[in-house]
Amino acid sequence: MDVTDLLAHAAAARASDLHLAVGEKPMLRLDGQLQRIQLPPLQACQLEEGLAPWLEQEQRRQWLAGDELDLALSLPQLGRLRVHLFRQRNGLAASFRLIPSGVPTLDELGLADVFQPIAHCTDGLVLVGGPTGSGKSSTLAALIDWLNRERSLHIITLEDPVEVIHSGQRSLLTQREIGRDSRDFAQALRSALRQDPDVIMIGELRDLESIRLALRAAETGHLVLATVHTRSAVNSIDRLVEVFAAEEKPLVRAMLAESLRMVVAQVLVKRVGGGRVAAREVLVATAAVRNLIREGRMAQLYSVMQAGGAAGMQTMDAALQCLRAQGVIESL
Repeated sequence: MDVTDLLAHAAAARASDLHLAVGEKPMLRLDGQLQRIQLPPLQACQLEEGLAPWLEQEQRRQWLAGDELDLALSLPQLGRLRVHLFRQRNGLAASFRLIPSGVPTLDELGLADVFQPIAHCTDGLVLVGGPTGSGKSSTLAALIDWLNRERSLHIITLEDPVEVIHSGQRSLLTQREIGRDSRDFAQALRSALRQDPDVIMIGELRDLESIRLALRAAETGHLVLATVHTRSAVNSIDRLVEVFAAEEKPLVRAMLAESLRMVVAQVLVKRVGGGRVAAREVLVATAAVRNLIREGRMAQLYSVMQAGGAAGMQTMDAALQCLRAQGVIESL
């Protein structure tokens, strides 16, 4: 098999990822588990020549010289791919994330009720947390699609790389790729604020400057949607505060208390009969939540979520118990 054949095999198997490395057999990630494809270990020429048609000359030179590269590809019959190229002990390597064709809807993901509290928000910050591969990008894509269809807005997405392609419906969609259309998230976010946006989607809040700018944008009349690599709603808030120096944290907590609208943290768990399903923790920024954030009493947010069902809140434990009661997942 060449690289295209391997990708076709991965798509047919409904794998989420394909991993290729010189000296190793190809591997798929199926339902969260890695599985080897029973083929001979890859040779350097197979990987280099297999990817050559998709790379610009400078990208190929950088990869062969030892640089890491992130890019997105659109291939006939295979759809969109997120690709990371790098080197490892035995030589060249590549990781492919297969992006499902089409844009998922909030109903399909079971998120219509979850996002109801922010359906008509015009400003503020919405965070989607979770570990790598937990479906954060799909969740934000579904929310962007809903806003695109239901409201007339200028929506700017800042991604590394662009994964889901949206076509403008009621809204104007501006999708920008970090590294291609702008140098980094901070610069792209500064630029976005001068482009008359209503909604700004940030692929990942990963450094102090981008977090500072996102909070400022949320405070100044923009709806900001962003992902963070955290495992719970409370951790998501902590992550944003902890990157700042001690003397800035009270001001940052005050900004968060004012601008935060919602935090959704999700994980994927094995579904009975195969596949995976998302379990989600939901924190809605009620007056009680805002007060706790302002005062730095993050540990008490969990109790508020436990008692906040009427406001649309849910803990991860409650989400898992519900899925078990419905027979969707097995008892742990």
